[in-house]
Amino acid sequence: MLALVCRNKKVYAVKRALLFITILFTATGAMGAGAGKKMYDEFVENGQIYPHDGWQDYVTNLGHKLLQYASDTPEKYKFTVLDNAQINAFATPDAFIFVNRGLLAFLSSEEQLAAVIGHEIGHVVGEHARRRKVANLLGKTAGIAAAMITGRGELYDVSNAATTTLLSGYGREMELEADRYGAEFLARSGYNPLAMIEVVQVLKDQELFSKQVANQRSTYHGLFSSHPKNDKRLHEVVAYAQSQLPDLVTEQIGDFWSLIDGLSFGDEAAAGIVRGQTFFHGGLRIAVDFPENWIVTNTPSQVLGKAPGGKKEAQISVARHEPVKRKSPEQYVVDVLKRDDVVDGSELELNGLKSYVGELEVEDSESLVALIGVIYRGKHVFLFRGEAGPNIDATAFRTVFIETLKTLRGMTAEDVQMANTRRVKVLVADPHDTYAKLAQRSAITRYPEESLRLLNGGHPHGEPRAGDFVKIIE
Repeated sequence: MLALVCRNKKVYAVKRALLFITILFTATGAMGAGAGKKMYDEFVENGQIYPHDGWQDYVTNLGHKLLQYASDTPEKYKFTVLDNAQINAFATPDAFIFVNRGLLAFLSSEEQLAAVIGHEIGHVVGEHARRRKVANLLGKTAGIAAAMITGRGELYDVSNAATTTLLSGYGREMELEADRYGAEFLARSGYNPLAMIEVVQVLKDQELFSKQVANQRSTYHGLFSSHPKNDKRLHEVVAYAQSQLPDLVTEQIGDFWSLIDGLSFGDEAAAGIVRGQTFFHGGLRIAVDFPENWIVTNTPSQVLGKAPGGKKEAQISVARHEPVKRKSPEQYVVDVLKRDDVVDGSELELNGLKSYVGELEVEDSESLVALIGVIYRGKHVFLFRGEAGPNIDATAFRTVFIETLKTLRGMTAEDVQMANTRRVKVLVADPHDTYAKLAQRSAITRYPEESLRLLNGGHPHGEPRAGDFVKIIE
């Protein structure tokens, strides 16, 4: 069955922010050194780096501040904010540490962000991937990276055992050890290690929201996943680390709240969205432009663009198909799609992508021209269908069809900004503010009051206090 998007998914901002904390250690043995570098390069290639130098510098500087007390080789570490709405942070054995912007939105201080980063550094320092012996379970790095990008389980190119290992964390002892390392890095850097427990509360609230409000099955893995919020051993680790706090309070690396203001929120394009003449799909990370003045709509199975004159003028559709190994685009049309009505066609390269464009026998008397196009992009096959009616020049339509195929691309930073318009807005609460009142200004449409409460660390019954910073979504 064709599927351009994951079917029957109701996408809204907070649902996309459901807890999916994953501590990801790609193996150094089976795949060789540099798994994190390979993932980083793939994220760059797919436009997955959050295009905000302020956040990139902030997280990098914060990481290196912690590393003063964590590593003799801080230069090997690389810190990156990913443009991904999932609440996620992960690290690789070669010291690449990634933080999703989706996690940033739910934090409320530099100390909390330091707690997340410190925990990740702790896993690298503790060599937990090697000790857990996950190397022989992992598949290709690219497959894992693709799954992290989209959040779609079917894209995991790893065995079930490996997937289970990656998503379940590294066991309570290793998680507690990462907490111990992280708490000590925090304290020696001048941050209160209690931020570790604050982050646990943030993540546990996500789980409660998932069950009690959104009525969804909770996905709760990875970072701090093994801890009850009143975990005695975690409190002991934090208490010990507090004894190492310096006498002077540390200076903040940056202005956390200034950076939070304007942060992209959610992923409106996760299952596909149309903006003007362009279709964006955040899950597949692709964009397609249709001709000017055409009407573009999308369904779970395809995107359809129609000329102003409708079908009697022209229309072009796009759908995603599953790839088949060792099949060229032309073979795909004949052997997989079983098309025996191609009267003329040729393979070509469009913007570096292997493609095939063919002309079909015309059966519909209202159609003058019927065209088919197949483009291979990464792990996906995209099928274009075009029809021209009596109200358009056939030669001109063939050119329009090819030009539309050429617009298929990976989403750029500009595309992401155009597709996902929601932003975090920081306000100072006044004495009369409530989350119910603030929800009237929010762009969140499902559970707006409860979602704002969750976003601000007040789940399930908290209310804003006068003078506090409060996050809403615009």
